[in-house]
Amino acid sequence: MKTSAEQGIIAVPAGRVTLSDRRTERRWTVDLDAYGLAAAPVTQELYEHVTGERPSSAHGGRLPVEGVSWGDAVRFCNALSALEGLTPAYRIPDGGPDGDPGGAEWDRAADGYRLPTEAEWEHACRAGTTEARYGPLDEIAWHRGNSGERLHETGARRPNAWGLHDMLGNVWEWCWDVYDAEVYGSYRVLRGGGWFDERWSCRASVRRRSHPTLRIDDVGFRLARTLTG
Repeated sequence: MKTSAEQGIIAVPAGRVTLSDRRTERRWTVDLDAYGLAAAPVTQELYEHVTGERPSSAHGGRLPVEGVSWGDAVRFCNALSALEGLTPAYRIPDGGPDGDPGGAEWDRAADGYRLPTEAEWEHACRAGTTEARYGPLDEIAWHRGNSGERLHETGARRPNAWGLHDMLGNVWEWCWDVYDAEVYGSYRVLRGGGWFDERWSCRASVRRRSHPTLRIDDVGFRLARTLTG
């Protein structure tokens, strides 16, 4: 199984993105170097190939893996990096309750797989646009109105201008970032909306948060890589 080709890492150009939070009414701007991002979320087939596990409640090799925690996702990134001879991006201490990798550190110079930051995620989702979505929602995303309230195979909806599928809808995607440490502690950021969400949740700017041990049937993740050289 050709794991790199299966993931289809796409080079995302450098740029600037302005993020916002409805709860705090805060806005902030982030400058980004070029980076790599997978064309689609990690599939059940790939997750099982790397870990030997298939945790999802729905079953299908080309379906996005779901029912995975943030901790599961960072450990998967390291495992796939090792499998491909890349330098793991994360230094992970012994897990706490429920395998929470509290204190995980990101080696920003590593060439291995990692989770995108939420700024990288939003920049890639927008693909140079300034609208809430990169196309008509029913053409680009699986959401409550068109999903039949179930998960769908990756890549079945129209991609954005940079060739990225399912940036909106199907499964929410874990990002690296802590959401708001002062208020929510170790809760991590989720982006993108899912198959059970109403239309308003499937927008480039929407932020969700959850504990890094959460495992639920509409949350998965997508791989990123730091471009070196």
